[in-house]
Amino acid sequence: MIKAVSKTDIGKLRQLNQDFVFTSIYPLGVLDNLFLVADGMGGHKAGDYASKCAVETIIEMCSKSRGKKVVTAISDAINEANTRIRRKAMEDVNMVGMGTTAVLATVSGNILTVANVGDSRLYIISADKTITQITRDHSLVEEMVRMGGIDRVSARNHPDKNIITRAIGATGNVNIDFFEVELKDGDTILMCSDGLSNMIEDNNILEIVNSEKELESTASRLVSTANENGGSDNISVVLIRYER
Repeated sequence: MIKAVSKTDIGKLRQLNQDFVFTSIYPLGVLDNLFLVADGMGGHKAGDYASKCAVETIIEMCSKSRGKKVVTAISDAINEANTRIRRKAMEDVNMVGMGTTAVLATVSGNILTVANVGDSRLYIISADKTITQITRDHSLVEEMVRMGGIDRVSARNHPDKNIITRAIGATGNVNIDFFEVELKDGDTILMCSDGLSNMIEDNNILEIVNSEKELESTASRLVSTANENGGSDNISVVLIRYER
């Protein structure tokens, strides 16, 4: 059994919320359920168009995916979103350069399938009180960390930390990372935009999730803490609780 909640907030400094979230604990096509966080980028209105277009296209395509394998259905949906965003950018000069991150999750039995493009994240907070980042950020700073150029602590405050290396709509072919995880009873899945992960350290995220019993209050506290810590970007959270 799974429970899920979502919350998105404009933050303290932005004039527009370019994040878009979606949760469904019910089947869509071949998927038993679907959870999405998208963080748009671009000029005024372009970023929020990109994230909304990506999420709505993925929902539409997944709903039509019967007969496909799960990973194929997700891949086809993300690629169609990429095509539509690029087409719109070619039609409207104000939309040129827009794109969006996307982190997607679906649970079948005890298997979590995750797709990721960009730097929106998915974590698992386990029943034994540990936090693990499943996705890998597609960002310039993360590449520097992997190559040994900077350490993880320096990366957190690096001036280029918001430069991403992959986005839906950025290039003709979108490169998607897929992950598969076996869930344990009591695991909590956290999906978020970088407006949360840049504002709250992982150990503080773990502390908040462990100290709240209800998903709704957990999501609210995560968002309020991100705002208390500066709220420099839009903040989006999806929380999923897996119970056997």
